[in-house]
Amino acid sequence: MATYLVGDIQGCLDDLRYLLDQAQFNPLNDELWLAGDLVARGPQSLETLRFVKNLGKSATTVLGNHDLHLLAVAEGIAKCKAKDKTQAILDADDSQELLEWLRQQPLLAEHPKYSFVMVHAGIPVQWDLEQVQQQARRVEAVLQSDRYLWLLKNMYGDGPNQWSASLTELEQLRFTINALTRMRFCYPDGKLDMDCKLSPGEADIGELMPWFQLPRAKQLNKKIIFGHWAALMGYEDEQVIGLDTGCVWGNSMTLLRWEDGQRFVKECPLYA
Repeated sequence: MATYLVGDIQGCLDDLRYLLDQAQFNPLNDELWLAGDLVARGPQSLETLRFVKNLGKSATTVLGNHDLHLLAVAEGIAKCKAKDKTQAILDADDSQELLEWLRQQPLLAEHPKYSFVMVHAGIPVQWDLEQVQQQARRVEAVLQSDRYLWLLKNMYGDGPNQWSASLTELEQLRFTINALTRMRFCYPDGKLDMDCKLSPGEADIGELMPWFQLPRAKQLNKKIIFGHWAALMGYEDEQVIGLDTGCVWGNSMTLLRWEDGQRFVKECPLYA
């Protein structure tokens, strides 16, 4: 049995299939963990949802910002952008089944055996493992309840940009969604920056710092696996592994086998 981890697929299913074949992935014995953004700007978002859903318990995926946006689009809350090639999902005969399945997926997943947790964008440095689990479960509970339309309607917005126990319920939920699915840079005091999408060495970013380079209030004692930040082109240190290597942008897709650290890489055409 092997455990494979991969970053944002964004509808680039052929590239994922290629890597799984190279790694000799067997869904009867192996696990595939996906760091969110299954859909969006690649050519096969519909097929990607079907593929991951059909893997059943062999696949674990977390929700990314594009996945949440798709749920809002399907409910008429947001508009489908032309660059997000997701209209085929909305038109499919199994659209409702796929979207219902997607809505049931977590924001945070913790491996039961290995010492890692997976999230799409990151984990705020103010939170320990217990707190991020608690806040992720709160969002998931609303998404999976009859209040999900209320949350989808109100999840958009860049504030609040700092955590406080005195925030309202909606503010806490929105902060959690932003941190776990959109965060890249933070200010030194831990406030989220929702604007800058560059890589840390690409330009003068002033006092901004990548979220994973801020000192944590309390160590999680688990590796954080994340995607979302394609400009990093993969990143690893003692605390985190970033797996989005920009497939949809014409770079590559990376599949990591946890047990021995082997990486399988496929160069990709420019899709977006």
